[in-house]
Amino acid sequence: MKVIGLTGRIGCGKSTVAAMLHERGAATIDADEVAREVRETDPNAGAAIHARFGTDEPAALARLVFGDPQALADLEAIVHPAVRDRVRDRLAALEAAETAVAVVEAIKLLESPLRERCDEIWVVVCRPEDALDRVAQRGMSAADAERRLANQRSAEEMVAAADVVIDGSAALRQTQDQVHAALSRLLENEP
Repeated sequence: MKVIGLTGRIGCGKSTVAAMLHERGAATIDADEVAREVRETDPNAGAAIHARFGTDEPAALARLVFGDPQALADLEAIVHPAVRDRVRDRLAALEAAETAVAVVEAIKLLESPLRERCDEIWVVVCRPEDALDRVAQRGMSAADAERRLANQRSAEEMVAAADVVIDGSAALRQTQDQVHAALSRLLENEP
């Protein structure tokens, strides 16, 4: 099984690229969804979050952690180990099911030990104004988006670590062509 690590800054189009890969038969794992699942279903994580922050409500947590690097580090220390374990378990199940391609979509993939499980790192980039427009369409304020961006690697750092760079600002068809070409190349190089 080939594993694509898919990353990029907020609003760059990672989910769009993941959906394109899914349409081509790849199994997708969204680390944000797994993190939500951990916060909602893991009693140890939920208790630790509530003890540290006084709340486990997502919007309140976002307000608390995205302006405070230590608070963000504390939240990640609580949630990320369980997320990694669940993602690894899902990858193992997909491999046992003889899935050809799996995608792990995560903003902080480059900082994670999960990076080592990936055969390729794909980075989605876009113009900053496009990213801000996209997050605004989701209801996030520009100030909230800027706080989140301040806690993420720069696009340049991500591109430096990439095996594949996808332009999320391109027309949808062009982005789709980039994704399909990169996926075809990955599958052609399969042993």
